Amino acid sequence: MTSVTSLTDLVHQRLSDALASALPEADGVDPLLRRSDRADFQANGILALAKKAKANPRELATQVLARVESGELIRSIEVSGPGFLNITVGDPAIVRTLAERYADPDRLGVPVTEHPGTTVIDYAQPNVAKEMHVGHLRSAVIGDALVQLLEFTGENVVRRHHIGDWGTQFGMLIQYLDEHPGELDHKAAEDGAASGEEAMSNLDRLYKAARRLFDSDEEFKARARRRVVDLQAGEPKTLAAWQRFVDESKIYFFSVFEKLDLEVRDPDIVGESGYNDMLDETCRLLEESGVAEISEGALCVFFDDIKGPDGNRVPLIVRKSDGGYGYAATDLSAIRDRVFGLKATSLLYVVDVRQSLHFKMVFETARRAGWLGDDVTAHQLAFGTILGEDGKPFKTRAGKSVKLEDLLDEAVQRATSVVREKAGKVGLSEREIEENGRYVGIGAVKYADLSTSAVRDYKFDLEQMVSLNGDTSVYLQYAYARIQSILRKAGEARPVAHPELGLAPAERALGLHLDRFGETVTEAAKEYAPHRLTAYLYQLASTLTTFYDQCHVLSPENAPEVVENRLFLVDLTARTLHKGMALLGIRTPERL
Repeated sequence: MTSVTSLTDLVHQRLSDALASALPEADGVDPLLRRSDRADFQANGILALAKKAKANPRELATQVLARVESGELIRSIEVSGPGFLNITVGDPAIVRTLAERYADPDRLGVPVTEHPGTTVIDYAQPNVAKEMHVGHLRSAVIGDALVQLLEFTGENVVRRHHIGDWGTQFGMLIQYLDEHPGELDHKAAEDGAASGEEAMSNLDRLYKAARRLFDSDEEFKARARRRVVDLQAGEPKTLAAWQRFVDESKIYFFSVFEKLDLEVRDPDIVGESGYNDMLDETCRLLEESGVAEISEGALCVFFDDIKGPDGNRVPLIVRKSDGGYGYAATDLSAIRDRVFGLKATSLLYVVDVRQSLHFKMVFETARRAGWLGDDVTAHQLAFGTILGEDGKPFKTRAGKSVKLEDLLDEAVQRATSVVREKAGKVGLSEREIEENGRYVGIGAVKYADLSTSAVRDYKFDLEQMVSLNGDTSVYLQYAYARIQSILRKAGEARPVAHPELGLAPAERALGLHLDRFGETVTEAAKEYAPHRLTAYLYQLASTLTTFYDQCHVLSPENAPEVVENRLFLVDLTARTLHKGMALLGIRTPERL
């Protein structure tokens, strides 16, 4: 595993040395290097340094310039404006740095964090016995991308799917199943396994029938409520029936996640019920420490800065006045388990922005209790809403929530049509068309979500998502497939880096952008911001398009070493696109 020092870091170090040489007290000062349109890099740190030293910034910049060692790394450097330094790196340095990345096919030189912690990521949290809808999409897609990014950069990641598998509704469902025992039986299947579609169909039918009976039959309602008491008391027959609902729901969950091309492992599913044995102790610890207090019979935590419309403080209710436990008790118990059991140093919750107040109160309570602090942090990545074309939350025409499976099926159907239109040019088989249709359709849905900052709402527009033009995953997938086509047509020519060659402007632009991959991935992981990676990849594909317009790769007029160097550039671009898309959970077909 090789970590490649980026051009940014190389130039940064060279400037830091020159700053310290020109002004000894500036040793360790950041030269504030950034990418620039005026040159390859611009350093802005001299302005603040000159002000602190009461020196003329241009004169100080000139002194620093004189001490910068030029050569293969730095081709030219000049003072600009009030005291900026504009730096242009040498072509050989670009190619040599990229060659180091190319020699590390698994990581492309992306560094691994020196001091990894353990992050528990809570994401993809559907509810037992209920269909998944469009509202479940963002948590699953964003959470999975963050798992990939953090693991790739060296963090120890523990996945947790906090499914809704406990509550009073199970009394109704279990009682109905007890009185109608065949309702969850499956039709015979060739492999003996139930499909996710059949599992959800059975659950949905049973839930609706149980709800109708619950609302119309007072005697059944009473029996159902007694079942809740049995469930909470751990009565074996009732627990066994509850487990059937959980198992049946998992069959459905796994089928939807598989369609979303997202790995969910059974040991990582720890629902609300997984913390039942901790609830009483959590309440006792909060009450004994004085963090929580009894108010009107309920165990509550109060906050001076959180008040209702009447001006009174709004509490976090940990235990209800009837002795029942709310979501707060479960979430606080989960924090205890993750901090003291899993030894987490960071807790990340990928949860709807509408739950922000709840988690603010839960995290503050955990801090007061000493479960969170400087050594262990908690953060809610509060994502926005998926909107329809009317700018309102995405619904069906009948005003109902859009089923996630239906949405994914339509995306694949539309994408398959797009792939089929182009299939003749590359000779795709029907199997390849269908496979690529899945990759393109699911990739389109994921990319549209991830290319938007998580905190923002976005409009769900399938037609735009599967478009070959614009900031879409399809555009990136076709860029990758086009490079594979060029490599296949290259014959005996092979990708080889040639640092001795001068680079054309479009080659330089592509090379400089490729060099930013490592810092972009590190940044995206550190900031929990997959959209930074999508923006980088889109710019990479756009830079590649300009490169194609200006630099013919396999032209017979090119010298052999030029062909090899350009094949090297496009192959590294393909590897970067492939790795970047994989970190987002999106596949890149070889032929498209």
